[in-house]
Amino acid sequence: MYAVIRNSGKQHRVSKGDKLKVDTLSGEVGTTLTLDDVLMIGGEETPKIGQPLVEGASVSAKILAHDKHAKIDVFKKKRRKGFHKTIGHRQPYTEIEIIEITG
Repeated sequence: MYAVIRNSGKQHRVSKGDKLKVDTLSGEVGTTLTLDDVLMIGGEETPKIGQPLVEGASVSAKILAHDKHAKIDVFKKKRRKGFHKTIGHRQPYTEIEIIEITG
């Protein structure tokens, strides 16, 4: 059984036991949270497709860690002007594990 969930404007296809990195969510490490934005549920039966959400469906997930991705280096330059600079960015994320899909 799998589900398509929406989180921070992004869609993820998840099934039980999957671990994924999503945008930062509030909550302590080890707590369980419920994701209610379920767009589709599929698996053994015919898929349930929401318009836009599947009613009564939810996904339970456990927070494993809060961390940052690897650094992205951004180099900016304007030719013939002597202008160049290097900046970087590390995007924070929350790692979650899917415990249960209901619906």
